[in-house]
Amino acid sequence: MEIRNIAIIAHVDHGKTTLVDQTLRQCRVFREGQEIRERVLDSNDLERERGITITSKNIAVTYHGVRINLVDTPGHADFGGEVERVLKMADGVLLLVDAFEGPMPQTRFVLQKALQLHLKPIVIINKVDRPGARPEEVLNEVFDLFVELDASDDQLNFPTLYGSGREGWAIRELGDERTDLVPLLDTVVDSIPAPPHDNGPLQLLITALDYSDYVGRIGIGRIFRGRLGTGEGVVQFHRDGSGTRATVKQLYVFDGLGRTEVDEVSCGDICAVVGLENVDIGDTLADPETPEPLPIIAIDEPTLTMNFMANSSPGYGREGKLVTSRQLRERLFKETVRDMALRVEPTASADTFRVSGRGILHLSILMETMRREGYEFMVGQPRVIFKTINGRKAEPVEVLTVDVAQEHAGTVIEYVAGRRGEMVNMDVGETRTRVEFHIPSRGLIGFRSTMLRATSGEIVVNHRFLQYEFFKGAIPERQTGSLVSMAAGPAAAFAIDALQDRGRFFIEPTQELYAGQIVGEHSREGDLLVNAQKSKKLTNMRAAGSDRNIKLPPPVKLSLEESLEYLNGDECVEITPRSIRLRKTILGEHERRKAERRTAKLEEGV
Repeated sequence: MEIRNIAIIAHVDHGKTTLVDQTLRQCRVFREGQEIRERVLDSNDLERERGITITSKNIAVTYHGVRINLVDTPGHADFGGEVERVLKMADGVLLLVDAFEGPMPQTRFVLQKALQLHLKPIVIINKVDRPGARPEEVLNEVFDLFVELDASDDQLNFPTLYGSGREGWAIRELGDERTDLVPLLDTVVDSIPAPPHDNGPLQLLITALDYSDYVGRIGIGRIFRGRLGTGEGVVQFHRDGSGTRATVKQLYVFDGLGRTEVDEVSCGDICAVVGLENVDIGDTLADPETPEPLPIIAIDEPTLTMNFMANSSPGYGREGKLVTSRQLRERLFKETVRDMALRVEPTASADTFRVSGRGILHLSILMETMRREGYEFMVGQPRVIFKTINGRKAEPVEVLTVDVAQEHAGTVIEYVAGRRGEMVNMDVGETRTRVEFHIPSRGLIGFRSTMLRATSGEIVVNHRFLQYEFFKGAIPERQTGSLVSMAAGPAAAFAIDALQDRGRFFIEPTQELYAGQIVGEHSREGDLLVNAQKSKKLTNMRAAGSDRNIKLPPPVKLSLEESLEYLNGDECVEITPRSIRLRKTILGEHERRKAERRTAKLEEGV
């Protein structure tokens, strides 16, 4: 059977997963009358809730006797560790671009990786039936992007299709009849080269992992040379260069959404291998007689780090089942096996672990997954990872793209300038303006939530890592302080009402608090200790005008990402399966004052 290996590239919400749904339907993967939920590839609850692809997945469809292996890639740069390794399995890429929005920053990030690997591209301009679609302009923008990314002449000669993933049709010219996805499937078979057939000794690169409670780890990868059969012995080369012998117990190839067991897999195919102990991403399976490892997969380094700590709040253990530092350590190191872009290091404290990743979204997805599994823990303020280049301090710089209403463009430009950002491009449309900046990663912490408030929610923010540049200078932290609870107990509506002019609150009346918990944002600089438990003193005397009519505005509910962006250096987020709370790292007021004095003395060099 002929094989085509193709990866799908698209920005978040450009219709990639919906297009795959229709491809599976039209290739008769589902049986007649089978109930199918939408976005079948977004199998993870978090993926379905957020509408983004977090982990790549493999599926296969058969079309006119050709097995097409489709690899779904994440659309966000924070999951670039996933993208780089799954592209190793493909011979071509299907670039999906929204007919209204055009190429977006995350599209550029993944496409750049694909072009560097010399993969053959196919461009499909999706959602051409939506209001405001501008397919011809978007095609010119895509071509300009290819030129900017130094695509080869062969790559610039890409086939183009127009389609609608939701309606399930693709066409070669805008005037063609809109019926089904046959033109797209024909283009994949005709334009994407078949994998090269090399009959030498075995070389298989592991690019993804799965896990089964029955057989343990399952290595997923592509055979670059030779063939592999069930029961054969192989040499397993690890990332550190060491090699161990193993026996292949079972082999699977992808078929629809599932897998089919086979006895042998030939060169160029993507398969799942059972029977490998301690298999990791980047491992090579080689022939025992002529063992030759493949080059190790290069992964971009992390740019952001945070401290994960065992929960030390007064109510720890009430809402979660997994609360000890041992359980936290095991879970974090287990994640590094699956996620190549994640780094976990122990610190001087047995209860604290330094976790580094590609961005706040990358790390917040891990936190959200852990809290749903029943873990209770705390995380500190996100910090960027500095490097030393030619004896000088350097920091990560990102490309920030902002799409905002014209009346708010000045507000955004002024704020970014205060965060050491530089404007590099500006496109003014009829009602909206798209501005591009180069900004230190430090300047992006807290940017989204601040700008959403400043622009009344009318802002679309995207960013991707650019490079390390020399240190840009100090960036001010949050301008406002925090309202900190001075005692433990349930919050009282009477107290919150009396403190309304002090700032905005994150808590509701009757919510249980503890001393040192952050209950709101102060309207001025510096923290303010408040008594949120104070209740009205009741007496027998009553007068018509003495009772205050309490009307409280709804509290501000911060998401996990917004909570992380809110933090200052002496604050942390307590994360449990049921709650997300902000608190001071040191709960006691007197202990905090002592720590501040010690820090001030150290800075003065006393």
